[in-house]
Amino acid sequence: MSAIAPGSRVLMHYSLHLEDGFTADSSGDQPLEFVLGDGTLEPGLERHLIGLEPDEQREFAIAPGTVFPFSTKAAVQVLERSAFSRDMPLEPGLIFEFNTPAGDVVPGRIVSIGEDSVTVDFNHPLAGQPFTFVVEILEVTDVPAADAARDQD
Repeated sequence: MSAIAPGSRVLMHYSLHLEDGFTADSSGDQPLEFVLGDGTLEPGLERHLIGLEPDEQREFAIAPGTVFPFSTKAAVQVLERSAFSRDMPLEPGLIFEFNTPAGDVVPGRIVSIGEDSVTVDFNHPLAGQPFTFVVEILEVTDVPAADAARDQD
């Protein structure tokens, strides 16, 4: 059996659980398939997978700020209300996808809604929070060097 190493193709189930038991993210019914190091997972999560083998299940306690950075005030932005469609249901706590000037899509959580403005928090939803990373490794295969290089493109 192969153990997970940089460049391994991994098939696994995963979930991220907050301290209150809320599941912040998971692979759901479909396992996640990726090459370790291809950017699919945060590097801080990937490092916990190295050395794991198929059929292994593990839980990792993740300390605040070790995978996702702490929240910053600069990531909280006040946007004009006119930037949102009038029929868009805006409520504090809702998460929307926003397009950056560079064309990237980033999530933002509505903090408050004023008469002419909407305050949006663009910090990662897990910024500064402890959570548990739960994995079940289903398959691990070595990727030939040529395939690994192509996957990283």
